[in-house]
This record gives sequence, structure tokens and C-alpha cells, in this order.
Amino acid sequence: MTRRAIVLTCEHGGHRVPARWRDRFRGSTRILRSHRGWDPGALGLARRVARRLPAPLRYSTVTRLLVELNRSEHHPRIFSEFVAGCDPEEKERILSRWYRPWRKEVEELIAREVREGRQVLHVSFHTFTPVLGARVRRADVGLLYDPGRPRERRFCARWREDLRAGAPELRVRRNYPYRGSDDGFTTWLRRRFPVSRYLGIELEVNQRLFSAAGRPRSPLVRRIEDSLVRLVRA
Repeated sequence: MTRRAIVLTCEHGGHRVPARWRDRFRGSTRILRSHRGWDPGALGLARRVARRLPAPLRYSTVTRLLVELNRSEHHPRIFSEFVAGCDPEEKERILSRWYRPWRKEVEELIAREVREGRQVLHVSFHTFTPVLGARVRRADVGLLYDPGRPRERRFCARWREDLRAGAPELRVRRNYPYRGSDDGFTTWLRRRFPVSRYLGIELEVNQRLFSAAGRPRSPLVRRIEDSLVRLVRA
């Protein structure tokens, strides 16, 4: 029987701007603290799951508006409008300091587990704004995976059923509000590890379940936490 290892990440855990680039964000506190600048609640949830399992957690508290850790390096929107006007040398400095080292650390952590013969379950924690533009997101939880990878598909089916059993009022959807096969960190990692050794799942939780500061304001957050811990321990 293949042994399993658990790796947890949170790419958008804060809205911090490193000192070198603060002038570019002057007067933008409101945007930084909005869903554009971070994923409120995601890091707190990830930390609680990591303590309970226990499992290694890698996270970033630098705002996604400096560099988007959940996009590939050559994605056209890896830099927000606050950074897009920087010269190529400055963008390279951002990538070298804040993007590549973080992604390399996670990849090396997974690679060590794979070399030791373990199957890695990687859960990436995110939250999403209830309304984007004029569109209302009609789900509480999204489970993102690649439909072409049977182990990911089966894990998310089990997770969905467990969530529904423990909290029937939760609206749970798969590959919503984004597709798990879209450009992202898990998609990038799938190309580096065998399908039999790597499962990459993104958990998306509606931000309506958290305060603006990221604290849970619904008991449903604990139900989501309990469900993941239960499945991993099974």
C-alpha cells in the first residue's frame, strides 16, 4: 500500500507590501485589504488544519498584487497594475525574491516525499469573493482538481459527500468558481510529478463565512476544517 504524505499551502495569506515597493502602493490600503490583495480567512484555516493533522504548511503573506504566486511565471497577469509599469530588471528582482524561492521550496518539499516512496496530497487553501463584478458566486465551497486525474476526481467526490453529510446546508461545487485545470500552482506541479504520486487540490471557501480581517464568522468554517482532517486521517 502506498504511503501518503500531506502538504498544505496558502499562496495568498496576507496583504503585506515589502518595503522596497511600498511607494507603488501608496494610498491603496483599501484595495490591499480587499479580495484583490489577499484571501481573507485562508491562512487561518490552513494553520488550524496543519496543527490538527499535523502537516507541513508553506504560506506567503506578501500581497498577490506584487506578484501572483498562483500563476505561472509567464502568465500575462502575474503582475498587477501596481507593478506592470516596472522595468524588466525590477520585475526580475520581484520574481527572484518573492516568487521563485517560494515555489521552489514547495516543489522540493513534495519531491522529497515522492523520492521516499510516498503519494503526496497537496491542498492549497484559498477564499473567493461572494460577488465578482455583477456575478454572484452561488457556492460556499469549491473543490478544484483536474478531471483527467482519477485520484483527484475521486478524492474531491469523497470530500464533497463528507461535507454534505456533516453540513447539509453547505453549497459545495466541484471546479467552481474556477477550473482546477486552469493555469495555477497545482497545474504546474502536475507536470513535474507522476500522476500516481501527486494529487493537487485547491480548496476555495466563500469569503462571506469570514470577517473582513479573516476571522471565521460561521460555524460552517469549522465543519470544513473537520471534514478535511477526517478524510486525511481515514
